[in-house]
Amino acid sequence: MARKQKKNDVHGWVVLDKPFGMTSTQAVGAVKRLVGTSKAGHAGTLDPLASGMLPIALGEATKTVPFVMDGEKVYRFTVRWGAETTTDDAEGEVVATAESRPTADEINTILDDFEGVIMQVPPAFSAIKVDGERAYDLARAGEEVELAARPIEIHALDLVECPDADTAVFEAECGKGTYVRALARDMGRQLGCRGHVVELRRLVVGPFDEDDMISLEMLEALRHSPAREDDLAKLIRPIETALDDIPALALSEADANRLKNGQPVLLRGRDAPTFEGPAYAACRGQLVALGDIERGEFHPKRVFNLTRS
Repeated sequence: MARKQKKNDVHGWVVLDKPFGMTSTQAVGAVKRLVGTSKAGHAGTLDPLASGMLPIALGEATKTVPFVMDGEKVYRFTVRWGAETTTDDAEGEVVATAESRPTADEINTILDDFEGVIMQVPPAFSAIKVDGERAYDLARAGEEVELAARPIEIHALDLVECPDADTAVFEAECGKGTYVRALARDMGRQLGCRGHVVELRRLVVGPFDEDDMISLEMLEALRHSPAREDDLAKLIRPIETALDDIPALALSEADANRLKNGQPVLLRGRDAPTFEGPAYAACRGQLVALGDIERGEFHPKRVFNLTRS
């Protein structure tokens, strides 16, 4: 008889293809219900009007969320020229208009200005806090929200196509904290034609790409699968996937037990690392702890509560 799935017995990443119209919080709730875990969190909010990749950490994987959030992201987005809105997307009220429309050549001429480290003013309708309040709550209450410009990094910005004179499709590869809506707004201002986002899809987050994404419908189908647990295991990415960019240490059982008790471990022997900084420790292929190497010792910061199968 198959063992009944227990709450909090699932650890790893579900890379959800979030549908249009759903908040990130709603998406996490749906995945928790369908997978059968009581602990989950997402790595980077995706607006309700956006679709695409929303990495969701299950169980002990929630301890690795910052590593995914800090990773690079790729977005494909469509800009409608001729109007700027309060929200910088189609949901807001129009606050400025323009009659001119840019050609593809004119658009390509300005793209270099938006690559590299640039200063960006986030949208007034954003989750950034102002005096303890979310900017979007203040904006919805009719208050004037002025957010300071902050540095962001855009690694690549390309014009994909111009379906018609009013519309342009772009792809952007960017770092943490970039607002694509603000990017569309600023391009429209520089081109003198104003603009706002009408469609946005996230394709890549950190170590995850399009091939990793699964839909809510696919997860729903698993609920009725005779081999539910086996099928689910094939779809969930290991916790370690989030840690691809940091070194791994293979430790003995004795050292692993020390880490689980919050004690540092001396790294000795011929294979002892000579570098310092973030790393993760594993024992017999199972994740034990996240931490830092300092002066030849591994100091645990987060310990994983995983049981061997």
